[in-house]
Amino acid sequence: MNANTAPKPIIAVVGLSSRPDRPSYDVSAYMQHHGYRIVAVNPMYAGTQILGEYCYANLQDAAAALAGAGLKIDIVDCFRKSADIPPVVDEAIDIGATCVWMQQGIVNEAAAVKAQRAGLVVIMDRCLKIDHAMGITHGVL
Repeated sequence: MNANTAPKPIIAVVGLSSRPDRPSYDVSAYMQHHGYRIVAVNPMYAGTQILGEYCYANLQDAAAALAGAGLKIDIVDCFRKSADIPPVVDEAIDIGATCVWMQQGIVNEAAAVKAQRAGLVVIMDRCLKIDHAMGITHGVL
């Protein structure tokens, strides 16, 4: 399979809001528009739909649901405070994700080191939408 026919990675968005004025919603809608599967993860909205996708309380629930269809989460896109990133990284490692992406303004060096030691690609303080629009893929998009 060449790069043009390879399936696009599945992106779990931790902290996805149902509010269209929020950056998490905007970035996720943009990525959906470009053919990426978005998996909503936010305990406040668990059991509802955001951007037409069922919202899960946590990454484990989302990963288990996708596994039933033979799918897996590739990228964990984080819209959480920097201090809230370590448990997200632990979940990303547990579910076998390949990348943890921390959006602009989100930096947690200790969590990044842990994720890298577990073999995940780590991107911090970068916007997924902006990098995609600029053609910067970091080897994960």
